[in-house]
Amino acid sequence: MKRDRKWYLVDAKDKVLGRLATSVANLLRGKDKPYFDSSADLGDYVVVINASQIRVTGKKREQKIYFRHSGYPGGLKKETLKEILKEKPEEAVERAVSGMLPKNKLKKFWLKRLYIYRRAEHPHKENLEIINA
Repeated sequence: MKRDRKWYLVDAKDKVLGRLATSVANLLRGKDKPYFDSSADLGDYVVVINASQIRVTGKKREQKIYFRHSGYPGGLKKETLKEILKEKPEEAVERAVSGMLPKNKLKKFWLKRLYIYRRAEHPHKENLEIINA
């Protein structure tokens, strides 16, 4: 199996969150390659910049709620997408991409190759292919 991994730079400025997440998930899985195999980890590295300038459609900003539970009684925590985009927009993009990936043993390896940055500055300057996802 060929495993030459490329680095892709995706600018999230004014991109719709869900559409961006599907294209990033496809790059992480390697679905754009002619030798794609769903049971193999053939994906590439993806760097997403300008996560704070992501766009959402409709009323999702106020109505979409993310839940997490601590495991203790009364430990249910709720956050709206608006709160998450204000405080940590990288997490909103990561959750969207994570939701687009299949739920299997390869998911954690795909997510390790995803780098998300709030602004345009990032430390990955070498051999990046800029794509308009």
